[in-house]
Amino acid sequence: MLIHPQFDPVAISVGPLSIHWYGLMYLIGFFLFIVLGRYRIKHNPQFVFTPTLLDDALFYGVLGVILGGRLGHVLFYQFSYYLQHPLEIFAIWQGGMSFHGGFIGVILAMALLAHKHKLPWLAVTDFIAPLVPLGLGAGRIGNFINGELWGRPTDVPWGMIFPHVDNLPRHPSQLYEFALEGIALFILLWIYSSKPRPVGAISGMFLIGYGVFRSFAEFFREPDDGFMGILTLGVSMGQWLSLPMIAAGIGMLFWAYRLSNKPVPKTRSRR
Repeated sequence: MLIHPQFDPVAISVGPLSIHWYGLMYLIGFFLFIVLGRYRIKHNPQFVFTPTLLDDALFYGVLGVILGGRLGHVLFYQFSYYLQHPLEIFAIWQGGMSFHGGFIGVILAMALLAHKHKLPWLAVTDFIAPLVPLGLGAGRIGNFINGELWGRPTDVPWGMIFPHVDNLPRHPSQLYEFALEGIALFILLWIYSSKPRPVGAISGMFLIGYGVFRSFAEFFREPDDGFMGILTLGVSMGQWLSLPMIAAGIGMLFWAYRLSNKPVPKTRSRR
């Protein structure tokens, strides 16, 4: 069986300054956002984005990810713990970010961005959706380095022992999520968005893709202790939070294509 390497969570240390791997993974995600965004601006002129607007989107998105992700983790997963240790809420370098909380934070941030620049909200989310998955994948690598969010016990040949948890071989579920939520979702959205789509369709595909991939990965991940308990009706917290995403994504796709297929009303010519 494989054994988790027990990485040092600190990547670089210079005097009193320490840069943690978890934070470094987020920086990599933000860097990839800018690189991919500039590529899309250059090769997809139908989008309303400019390099300046992309920089604004990154700034708003960073705030949404950090504030929403941390508050989501606190409220959805470990509320009782942080209620007893409130100062640890700010220790984000130790890990503990909820995608669903970060997702809500980013949605609100993009709504503010769209309002500021007087753009359709869904046009903004359609542009940024394919830029997000590789950042999510980088975050999962950060989870693996921290040795958190480990998988359920297993007897598969690649089962991994996490010594700080127990001596049972477990699924390296962080790597599964890296492959699904990061690589597979990126490929899906990048290919899907390479052709013109109705407004809202790319955002809807993101919701469906992430929700399905996350729900599948949850079968291999040790269930988190959410506000409804570890498992409710046999469904994990991550799956409960993903179900509305899938439903909303299906609804958005249906709405987007139905709206695009509506005939344009004819106007009577005046004589």
